[in-house]
Amino acid sequence: MLSLKDKVVFVTGASSGIGEATAQAFAGLGARILMCARRVDRLEKLARTLESGHKVAAHYFRLDVRDRAAVDWAIAGLPSEWRAIDVLVNNAGLSRGMDKLPNGLVDDWEEMIDTNVKGLLYVSRAVLPGMIERGRGHIINIGSIAGHELYPGGNVYCATKFAVRALSKGLRLDLSGTPIRVSEVAPGMVETEFSIVRFHGDAERAGKVYQGLTPLGPDDIADAVVWCATRPLHVNVSDVMIWPTAQASPALVHRK
Repeated sequence: MLSLKDKVVFVTGASSGIGEATAQAFAGLGARILMCARRVDRLEKLARTLESGHKVAAHYFRLDVRDRAAVDWAIAGLPSEWRAIDVLVNNAGLSRGMDKLPNGLVDDWEEMIDTNVKGLLYVSRAVLPGMIERGRGHIINIGSIAGHELYPGGNVYCATKFAVRALSKGLRLDLSGTPIRVSEVAPGMVETEFSIVRFHGDAERAGKVYQGLTPLGPDDIADAVVWCATRPLHVNVSDVMIWPTAQASPALVHRK
């Protein structure tokens, strides 16, 4: 098991759900946690929890990964003690709506594409040169089973997660000959704020998504992310798919 004690782990979208659980999991291994999200008040609370509960250093800043200039400025402006990023977890992402494409909202499409695809690219592009220069690093992208199989109403969201899958594979090709590792962790149904965001704040509709089954939790995905990061340096776990036992495909779920 590779030690991550005192290593810098950068988690995007760390204010809730999988991102928050991932920050907690790495802090439990003694890593120094660098975090960003749009909801800085939540990051402030999480940083206090990490520092008091795990006795690790935590640094956070507000960032919308859709803003390329802001991404470049934030990474370039990191304090010197936080610049040597060892692990980047590209977690920031979202889904909006389940409309059939002819009725889809273009604003929803743009938000998903800008966050899930372009945001991942912007952050990776800002962080990778430093990793290559230092001769160490690991990029872990949070994908989805939606990047492996389509489902009705998934159209643009699935397309963005197919893109994450392609970019992860492309990065491994581009980084061949370097010690930089690239992994993708692709979850099935995880009970977070995901469905509330997808349904534009409709909590009742979101709650029905998880009724009658035991979905995955954020800690399940964080555990897989940490497992990828802690393999020996000669081991690159390229793809991990994680399903709830009750889910056989994106659209086939057994409910009690």
